[in-house]
Amino acid sequence: MAELGMLKRLEEVEKKYLEIEKTLTKPDISPPEIHKYSKELSDLDEIVEIYRKYKSVLERIEENRSLLKDKDLAELAREELDGLENELPKLEGELRLLLLPKDPNDAKNVFLEIRGGTGGDEAALFAADLFRMYTRYAETNRWKVEIINLSETGIGGLKEVIVAIEGKNVYSRLKYESGVHRVQRVPATETSGRIHTSTATVAVLAEPDEVEVDIDEKDLKIDTYRASGPGGQHVNKTDSAIRITHLPTGIVVQCQDERSQHKNRAHAMRMLRAKLYEMEEQKRRSELANTRKSLVGSGDRSEKIRTYNFKDGRITDHRIGLTLYKIEAVLNGDMDELIDALTTHYQTEILKEAAFS
Repeated sequence: MAELGMLKRLEEVEKKYLEIEKTLTKPDISPPEIHKYSKELSDLDEIVEIYRKYKSVLERIEENRSLLKDKDLAELAREELDGLENELPKLEGELRLLLLPKDPNDAKNVFLEIRGGTGGDEAALFAADLFRMYTRYAETNRWKVEIINLSETGIGGLKEVIVAIEGKNVYSRLKYESGVHRVQRVPATETSGRIHTSTATVAVLAEPDEVEVDIDEKDLKIDTYRASGPGGQHVNKTDSAIRITHLPTGIVVQCQDERSQHKNRAHAMRMLRAKLYEMEEQKRRSELANTRKSLVGSGDRSEKIRTYNFKDGRITDHRIGLTLYKIEAVLNGDMDELIDALTTHYQTEILKEAAFS
């Protein structure tokens, strides 16, 4: 049987659900209100559905327990009772997860930044491998990937790549990827067969709505310059690349992937909003960490989170101690097992601290 505090919260959720349903039937409700309340109702649909199923199972358990006294129905009642009693803790577990505070960023699109770290050319090649991994994972989820900025090396590596990824629950799936990724393998240029260790840095930034970040144009220093790299001769004919410096914070963003200066500016402003939003989120997370322990890493870009060992064909996530022997599959975009394990660990840690009292 679930805790009284948890049941009280579930009753409150169902009560709110019924109130919203009633509000939506009012004849004088405006279109904006319909949109607002419909969204609230949709957000509560799953938890109310499972709660009602949970209550139904409890009622059926009581009914079957009363039938155990009936000689003719006792065997049938016991059989159904066993199934219901097995179902009850599963429903309780689902309800506990659904009652956890929602991350307001989970449904947001993201900017994904990948940069080669220590290791020279090999680090740049590893950055390109990670870029391919994430783009292929995006393809399997039918997310849209748009390159914002890209800087290549002469041997197929990437010094830096920044992409915008749009789709359903992108941030919720990628939010644990920020940090230092380490690779251990024999580089193609290594003649002695010696294993090298190189790194690349990944940052996942939630893209905020414009209203969530207010930027004063007076705080911006905007420079234009002639782009180089992807785009060929056309992109190099005009000063289409944009560099924006946010003077109060010193944050610098740039974009040169589009031929249009206007489009590059729009992309750069989106990136700037995301970086300013992330700065505020880091402050919030730091304040939270003062009251309770950090759960799944800090999200700090300097934290080593994962090692990709080619010799043994394994990937190890150091935050949760998970090792998978499927390095080729993961680097080809098969990331669900890894991401699901991180999500489950995070939820479990949160549940340990949740108090339904």
